Amino acid sequence: MLASQRRATILGLVEDNGAVRVSELVDQLGVSDMTVRRDIEQLATEGLVERVHGGALAVGSRSSEEPGFTAKSALMQSQKNAIAQAAAQLVEPGAAIGISAGTTTYEFARAVRSVPDLTVVTNSVPVAQLLHESGTPGQTVVLTGGVRTPSDALVGPVAVAALRMLHVDRLFLGVHGMDARAGLTTPNLVEAETNQALVQTARQVCVLADHTKWGTVGLSTIIPLSSVDLLVTDAGLGQRARTAVSEAGVEVVLATPGVVRTARTSRSHA
Repeated sequence: MLASQRRATILGLVEDNGAVRVSELVDQLGVSDMTVRRDIEQLATEGLVERVHGGALAVGSRSSEEPGFTAKSALMQSQKNAIAQAAAQLVEPGAAIGISAGTTTYEFARAVRSVPDLTVVTNSVPVAQLLHESGTPGQTVVLTGGVRTPSDALVGPVAVAALRMLHVDRLFLGVHGMDARAGLTTPNLVEAETNQALVQTARQVCVLADHTKWGTVGLSTIIPLSSVDLLVTDAGLGQRARTAVSEAGVEVVLATPGVVRTARTSRSHA
């Protein structure tokens, strides 16, 4: 296959799927890792794809940026607050829960920090610090080890190994993006693996995400939409998105400041 043909194939795959990994292209095209990376670099130079760590994204329709914790904290504050308060109603004293890294999940941690006898498993440094400082009676915080990301998540093999030994009633998961086809995604490949390990600890998965996350697709899928038990989002979620979520069999809570509306299609994992 000529270089021009390879690049046309890569571009077609990116446009069809929104994103593609170098490892997948190596297998599909039967060329070296270095050849694929050179092809992606050339396509990026021509403005046809966006080059990211581990692969390529479609230009203008996908998100690869991973803002820091402080930058993300300033976005959609009232919606995050409402989502956190709605999700906090699901937590009872004595429960064991997981909380992933993220600014919405941080607000959720703030909302449950006074719940007594709560056991929290988290890979978020800010969440662990917040709960540690609360001094609530009987509260236990388990912080995974790992490598720290720009979003203050602890990720990698150390975090995954720790999570494989743990079990919680419900995981409260923050995400970079949501999409009907791509599912829940993140731009960080290692964080995706760690979040998958978090999911495996939980009997139920509850996603906390404001409506702006819908339609954003990061490089790596965490889980498909159908693997989510409950989505707590805000009332800004569009009708097409609500339909897609409902068709995936996900229970939805729409939260606005002072108001919580619920549309239920209950289901639980085996």
